[in-house]
Amino acid sequence: MEKNKIKAKIETNIAYVMISNPPVNALSTSTMKELEGLIDQLAENNAVSCIVLSGTENFFSAGADIKEFTYLIDDPEKAEKAALKGQSFYSKIEQLQKPVIAAINGTCLGGGLELALSCHMRIAAENALLGLPEMKLGLMPGYGGTQRLARLTTTAKALELILTADFITGKEAEKIGLVNFSVKESKLMEKASDLAKSIAAKSDTATQAVLYSVFKGMQLPAEKGLALEAKQFGALFKTGESKEGITAFIEKRLPSFKKP
Repeated sequence: MEKNKIKAKIETNIAYVMISNPPVNALSTSTMKELEGLIDQLAENNAVSCIVLSGTENFFSAGADIKEFTYLIDDPEKAEKAALKGQSFYSKIEQLQKPVIAAINGTCLGGGLELALSCHMRIAAENALLGLPEMKLGLMPGYGGTQRLARLTTTAKALELILTADFITGKEAEKIGLVNFSVKESKLMEKASDLAKSIAAKSDTATQAVLYSVFKGMQLPAEKGLALEAKQFGALFKTGESKEGITAFIEKRLPSFKKP
């Protein structure tokens, strides 16, 4: 029986998910299928408010299993379908109504970086290596890398990284806005956990409204995005959590939001 390639544990409303497909945590078809199945489960689990995604050992993920690409040679239609399938999964992560934090613990390349880019926030070890090396194979990013990297950084920087296929460190990634924080490797999971705990302590309903407003709003003209924000803001006043938050502020105490 094939060994599970995704490890997971839940601690106080936070799910810690680890890619474990030695030696480089390649995102093979079976690994991607297992990860997507777990993400689907966590999306429906009301006891989970936030997800932290990392890799084992010295790899977040070196990307796709290139050996699996051989069946795509001379078949552009299959290649396009493969890209669309990967994009669909990564978009599912981006559209998840629970924050997903990528803790980039080591080498993070190709489809592995595209996976991290689809997460809502990223923290990297200072010495981590990040890059999109597809051009070295006569290919290009196909799981959303050309789109998300340009939106997170700048068009010029995204083109530089993709076209040169150069790698950058976690520290450099922070400077260009690719990651939120870069920290010493020994402090990576502590920082990711602290961020997740801070988010998980907030109202789940308000968190969902923020995620929806940001990612849906980015697809709309500014005027419609603002209208969407106002609608979500108004809807929160129907919830008991908004009453608790306002009351706690007035009473000068910490709010106690309901958690399963």
